[in-house]
Amino acid sequence: MTHIPAALTIAGTDPSGGAGIQADLKTFQELKTYGMSVITSVVAQNTTGVQDVQHMSVSMIKQQLKSVLSDIPFQAFKTGMLADIDIMDAVIEKISGLDSPYIMDPVMMTTSGHTLIAEDSRKYLRENLLPLSALVTPNIPEAEVITGETIKTPDDMQQAAKQIVDEFGAGAALVKGGHMQSQAADFLFDGETMHTFSTERIDTQNTHGTGCTYSAAITAYVTHGYKLPDAVQRAKDFITAAICHSFSIGQGNGPTNQWAHRMERVK
Repeated sequence: MTHIPAALTIAGTDPSGGAGIQADLKTFQELKTYGMSVITSVVAQNTTGVQDVQHMSVSMIKQQLKSVLSDIPFQAFKTGMLADIDIMDAVIEKISGLDSPYIMDPVMMTTSGHTLIAEDSRKYLRENLLPLSALVTPNIPEAEVITGETIKTPDDMQQAAKQIVDEFGAGAALVKGGHMQSQAADFLFDGETMHTFSTERIDTQNTHGTGCTYSAAITAYVTHGYKLPDAVQRAKDFITAAICHSFSIGQGNGPTNQWAHRMERVK
C-alpha cells in the first residue's frame, strides 16, 4: 500500500473559511497531507468576530473520533477549540495512548477578542491536556494564561516556553511573538534547546486564522517526517507567506492565504 501522509484536526468550525477546521484542512491539502477532521463546536463567525456557538454533544465527538481511529491511520494530529471540560474529557479518552505526535493549539480567543474557552476549562487544559502534547503553540496571551506570568519581552517568552515544558509537562512549547511590536519572533523549547524563528513584521490586519494555519502547517510537516525544529521552520515560512499575501476580504480582520507559498514572495 502506498504511504500517504495523513493528519487529523479536532477543532471548531469557521463558516467564513478563515480559521478552525476549514483553515486546517486547507493547510493540510496545500502541504500534500490527507486531512481528516472531528468537529467539537459549530461556530458562527466571520472576519468581524463570533456571532454564536453550538457545541457538539460528547457522544457525537466520541463517535467522530471512533470513526476515524478505527479506519484510517495518521502520522500526527492537532487540536484547536476545545470549549469545556466535557469536550476535553471526550478527546482525552480517545487520544490517550496514541503513538502519533499531538500538536496542541490552545485556542482561547479569536483574533477579534472573543473568548472561545470557559474559564474553568483553562486550568483543566493545563493540567490534563498539556502533558499529552508533543508540542503546544500558544501566542503570548495564551502563554500568560497557561503560566500565570506576564510576558512583555523576548526573554519572558523564552522563560514561558521553558516553564510550559518543565513545569506543565508539554513535550515542547512554541511561544509565538505575533503580539509583540518588534520583530515577529517565535521561541521553541524542545526540552533541551531553545530555537528562535524570526521574520520581519508584516503590516497588515489580515491575521484571521493565523494560529490555526501555523499549527496545522507544523502538523502537516510532521506527517512528512520532519523533526520538530525543521517542521516549525518550514511552517514559519508557510505562515509568513500566508500573512504576506493575505486576503483583504470581509469587514474585519481578513484571512491568511494558504496557497501563498506557491506565489512569489512580495518584498
